[in-house]
Amino acid sequence: MTYTWATGTEIGLIRRHNEDSVWPRHEDGSGLAAGKAEGVFVAAVADGMGGHVGGEVASHIAIDTATGIEGDAKTRVAAANLALVDAVRQQPRLAGMGTTLTVALFSADGEVEIGHIGDSRAYLYRKNKLRQITRDHSLIAEMLEAGELTEKDAAVHPYRSVITRALGLDRTIDVDRFEIELRDGDRVLLCSDGLTGMVKDKSISRILDGHSNPAEAVSALVEAANAAGGADNISVVIVDLST
Repeated sequence: MTYTWATGTEIGLIRRHNEDSVWPRHEDGSGLAAGKAEGVFVAAVADGMGGHVGGEVASHIAIDTATGIEGDAKTRVAAANLALVDAVRQQPRLAGMGTTLTVALFSADGEVEIGHIGDSRAYLYRKNKLRQITRDHSLIAEMLEAGELTEKDAAVHPYRSVITRALGLDRTIDVDRFEIELRDGDRVLLCSDGLTGMVKDKSISRILDGHSNPAEAVSALVEAANAAGGADNISVVIVDLST
């Protein structure tokens, strides 16, 4: 299996600092990175919280830990969580920091296993159809599921950024796990809510359809989020499978 990938993370138009992190990432930690991998491949996105220092530190620790060890997706997410808790214990000034984390492990035989916590997302784009794989761990998602809120109201709800699960807040966490058997031509998208909060799924699908090159698709998605207001940091990972 060949995985052709691209990643990008950008500050957006409103925030003063970028608290997101992606993997693989550019050498300087920002901008666009791209490449190819044969066999096993790991990709991830994290959206930090807790202010500039805390949020940036949290997302980088989570990404570096999860991608730097062996193990399945849940093991990697759990290890990232413990690394954050330990960092706070050693540096009390970081108390309150946390992060989302979505990790995708691509196998040599074309399967992807995803470990997930928070409101960053993983999507599968197959035959021009976009499907969200992960479930948002957010107050809004819970209210939508309970029928307490409409999609229209959710878009402007004052608590739309409140998440109900994150790394770094407790030693014990509940990690979601998903496993998908990929097909030739499939595309996996990981992203922070800086993209999905600005660009609707239908528009994301159109952009993916219009850009077969992963690097061009990443750039187009980031540009679309900024064009819609760029209210948050924007991070995008795209991985294409070919046999």
